[in-house]
Amino acid sequence: MKVTQVSIRPTEAAEAAARPALTPELLAATGARYSRNNEGLKSILKRIDPCHLDQSVDAIFRMIDYGHQSIADMAPVAMFIDGISMWLAYLVWTLCPTAGGQESSTRYLRMSLKDLIPSETLGIPEEYRAMWLARMEECVAAYHEALEIWKAAAVSDPSVARIPRSVLEDPSEKASKQVARMYRNYGFDRARYFLPAAAATNIMLVISARGWVQLCQYLLSYPLPEPQALGAAIRNELGLSAPRMLRHATEKPSIVNGIRQELNCLQNTARDTPCSPLIHRSSPADSKPVPSLDVFRPSDAAALADDLCFHDNRYAWIGQDLKRTLVRFRWDAVAFAEIRDLNRHRPGTKYCPLLPNGFYSAMDQVDAVLPPDKAARLVALAECGRAASAEARRRLAAGESEYIYWTLLGTQYPFEHNTTADKFIYEAELRTGTGAHFRYAQHLHDMLALWFDRFPETRGLILEGTAEPE
Repeated sequence: MKVTQVSIRPTEAAEAAARPALTPELLAATGARYSRNNEGLKSILKRIDPCHLDQSVDAIFRMIDYGHQSIADMAPVAMFIDGISMWLAYLVWTLCPTAGGQESSTRYLRMSLKDLIPSETLGIPEEYRAMWLARMEECVAAYHEALEIWKAAAVSDPSVARIPRSVLEDPSEKASKQVARMYRNYGFDRARYFLPAAAATNIMLVISARGWVQLCQYLLSYPLPEPQALGAAIRNELGLSAPRMLRHATEKPSIVNGIRQELNCLQNTARDTPCSPLIHRSSPADSKPVPSLDVFRPSDAAALADDLCFHDNRYAWIGQDLKRTLVRFRWDAVAFAEIRDLNRHRPGTKYCPLLPNGFYSAMDQVDAVLPPDKAARLVALAECGRAASAEARRRLAAGESEYIYWTLLGTQYPFEHNTTADKFIYEAELRTGTGAHFRYAQHLHDMLALWFDRFPETRGLILEGTAEPE
């Protein structure tokens, strides 16, 4: 694990125009002073000693007594985080829903056993480490075998990968690279469910100093060593750009107690309710999630079609009534691979109790694409995923916080998103286009079907399936 704070330098054009360049805390202090007087930027900048930038912060605005956390929102900080588990990356994104950033994608990168985070780093008890490693090795081997099976299927029949004929017949080098990428994506998309949640990934985020402080508070309060180590590493790097915030970046008793309460609730549910049959059955239909949709419209709302009359692309105009319409959509069982994507949509509040509820491994894709021998082999491989998910649930019921590291990207959980209709429509349009992940697209297609049942006048106005190829 490595965390690196990256500063932002002025461009050559900005320097040539003699524009000011400020450290994150100087920027926040300068903005904060605007709330106390109207002297203007030039007058404030005169207080800065170019030889003592850090000391100049308090000369502008005494940030140690800033009073309002909104001031720390004006101190942007970028960090690159290498080598954390996919589960921890998911947790970070849940805590920073408005952050800008990126993550290494399982849709473009081939993973291997060397990408597995060491068991001691994760806090796996020593007596279980050999068993855990054997289970993860089995799942990674299943991933590699499934990847080759699915890639071969796409090459033998490009239509299954939904590659547009215009692209296939284009002789240009650009089109050739796009086709090769879509072949790979097709395989990665269907094989990734065998990947361990303990596999390593990299993320970068740009958020405010306040956001980093709040993230540190949560991570340092979490009862697992990996989040705690990340919290400590982030805190060290934050000291380079916003040192006055460090006194707030500590473990918080309220967060410790809140996390423990949530884990106890999950433990009790896992112990008191029978294990989902989805974990044990081999029928693809048993893994299908059940969507549900609740819509709460303003009492004075007009026809929804009117709000979409100028909506000719997913970034285009949507009227005020849809923006005021509240939407809650959920599925009973969604693979963690898709939850990681669903979670990245910024607006609204997501709810995902990490209670294992079955395993998905693209078995619903098998019969239409693969010959009988390859289909049978994938059915056999899926057993290791079901076993891993079942083991994770058993360990959760036993009160082991490390249970999450026994899960895979195919392990399923309930997922709920509360937002507004315009944001729901944007997500549905974005994630059902050409090149969109097949399972993600199916989830949003199913949810849109419920929407159209309620509001048939919007059919054709919501641009399902029109996003450009990825």
